[in-house]
Amino acid sequence: MATFGNLSARLTETFKNLRAKGKLSASDVDSTVREIRRALLEADVALDVVKEFTVKVRERALGDEVNQALNPAQQVVQIVNEELVGILGGEQRRLQFAKNPPTIIMLAGLQGAGKTTLAGKLAKWLKDQGHTPLLVACDLQRPNAVTQLGVVAEQAGAAIFAPEPGNGVGDPVQVARNGVAEARAKQYDFVIVDTAGRLGVDEELMRQAADIRRAVDPDEVLFVIDAMIGQDAVATAQAFQEGVDFTGVVLTKLDGDARGGAALSIRSVTGRPILFASTGEGLGDFEPFHPDRMASRILDLGDILTLIEQAQQAFDEDEARKVAEKIAKDAFTLDDFLGQMQQLRKAGSLKKMMGMLPGMGKMQAQLDGFDEREIVRTEAIIQSMTKAERDNPKILNGSRRLRIAKGSGMTVTDVNSLVQRFEQAAKMMKTVARGGVPQIPGMGAVPGMGGHGGKKKAPAKGKGRKQSGNPAKRAQQAAGAPATPAASPGGSGFGLGGGAAAQPSEADLAKLQQMLGKGLR
Repeated sequence: MATFGNLSARLTETFKNLRAKGKLSASDVDSTVREIRRALLEADVALDVVKEFTVKVRERALGDEVNQALNPAQQVVQIVNEELVGILGGEQRRLQFAKNPPTIIMLAGLQGAGKTTLAGKLAKWLKDQGHTPLLVACDLQRPNAVTQLGVVAEQAGAAIFAPEPGNGVGDPVQVARNGVAEARAKQYDFVIVDTAGRLGVDEELMRQAADIRRAVDPDEVLFVIDAMIGQDAVATAQAFQEGVDFTGVVLTKLDGDARGGAALSIRSVTGRPILFASTGEGLGDFEPFHPDRMASRILDLGDILTLIEQAQQAFDEDEARKVAEKIAKDAFTLDDFLGQMQQLRKAGSLKKMMGMLPGMGKMQAQLDGFDEREIVRTEAIIQSMTKAERDNPKILNGSRRLRIAKGSGMTVTDVNSLVQRFEQAAKMMKTVARGGVPQIPGMGAVPGMGGHGGKKKAPAKGKGRKQSGNPAKRAQQAAGAPATPAASPGGSGFGLGGGAAAQPSEADLAKLQQMLGKGLR
């Protein structure tokens, strides 16, 4: 998660220095706590929260639970993780539903925090859960706010109640009251009230928000806060708590590159739980907030549970079983490959999904360099093929490849690279499906793992080593150097542009997808 990227890197580096120590002294603990304090302060975490956090970590790190541990460094990481979960709220808190529908949710926050977009994200999330939300346009102050909410509602597939044009025209309190009546009359089970914001906290903003709250008596008042606004987040949250008394917090723009640590302070300062987090610009970039999972992401320990949940939503179990059978029978085609890629795209950003794996913080540069548009280009190449070519890539001669390259707007080299990587991926998936260990390009087989890692067969006596037909390889053999295997064409994990070292390979993505597929059964 980009917002906590610097904090995560600093904490990870701090813990790395402890791993070489078999026993931790008081000075080791003090220096570690000092680095943690610096990392949190540089990330804009409130001073009072930092003090309380580091005191608890130091007390526990000097206690018996670390002194008697077999691995003191891991025990310290565990302590920091548990305390981080604590300042993030401890356990996840779900939405409070009304005893009698509709459940009314009021959004409050400053202008620019992303309330209107978040209203659409929340509506889509509720709709995916089987609910029927109604968006009520009560932001009648900001220019074109009503129009924007209408566009967002259409994208989310949700209904909207907007009787007033906005742009300074209309009474937001009356609109909110009528919107709730409309929801009851038409049996919507959720009402999301989008209220106006201001550039800063002022008396008029608080009075209007308080009037709307009294008029509709919401079950939840969600304070929408921009995770990138720094220390001002705490002061703004306290002002809204006094003026409106919100019941929960939603963090937006967690995909930004700001320090964002002030978001960690809100739960401790206000005592209100964080319910949701917005992690991107798309309507699907929205998820319930789990303190334990967020703490694991910050400490680069991964978030496998969220990864599995996203995979379960995107992948069809019956389709996954059919594909597994095709792989085992060596009948996996480019059509199947295309279908799997499209399901992978439905699960969300590939960068974000891979970032949820443990230890991926160390590969942040490679993740940042990965261009997700390569998937679109790969789809274009496959869709430019005929049905026969997708079923049997071996019939792809030079003229066919040239036609495919022109049809997809790519080059023949891109087509060749894709076909080669598809064949490697299909072979690897077939090996895994049969219970074997795949031979990863550039690494060879894993020794001692059955079937593929045994000793190489010694050449028969009296027979010399075969000479390559390639003059360059023959020269290497004559000089005593081992002939290097043909390098796989440079490209991304989908066989297209970009350096192979900087981007995950097709084999890596196939392995990840295989893992996700197993989680579905």
